[in-house]
Amino acid sequence: MRTKRILHRLVDLSLWFSARMPTHTLRVTGLRLCGASIGPDVALGRGIRVFYPWKLTIAAHTVIGTRVYLDARGGLSIGSNSNISAEAAIWTAEHDIQSSEFAMSEAPVVIGDRTWVCFRATILPGVTIGEGSVVAAGSVVTADVPPFSFAGGVPAQLIGKRNENLVYVLGRRRS
Repeated sequence: MRTKRILHRLVDLSLWFSARMPTHTLRVTGLRLCGASIGPDVALGRGIRVFYPWKLTIAAHTVIGTRVYLDARGGLSIGSNSNISAEAAIWTAEHDIQSSEFAMSEAPVVIGDRTWVCFRATILPGVTIGEGSVVAAGSVVTADVPPFSFAGGVPAQLIGKRNENLVYVLGRRRS
């Protein structure tokens, strides 16, 4: 148990350093060295925080903004051409407030291709954000968001539909 705790702290320390690296390439490399599966042309903003990177998958051409919190303890998958804006928080683990021992529970979060999780949105454990969907700034998502939908509020509710003919490509562009 002590060895496991030391290993977790070493991973946290290395992630802390890599999150402050001056280039996307160094930040991506740092996460990959800690076990994350990251596709090509992914852009990672400074100051991101990742728990259990070995349970994190980020597909190609995705942009993760500054100071984003990615809790992958329960498993976290982010699709291609997605944008997770600054200061968003994605949780895959939480405490059971009814538990006499304050027990933990985990559930994976899946974020589909071509999604946009706006500034300071929070996604809770067990949620799936469908392909092409948008989560409005400051929203708290407690239930699945269907594909090509727009959701917002606390808790997030469906607001409308999004164009299904999406052809954009995100990520780091090389000139």
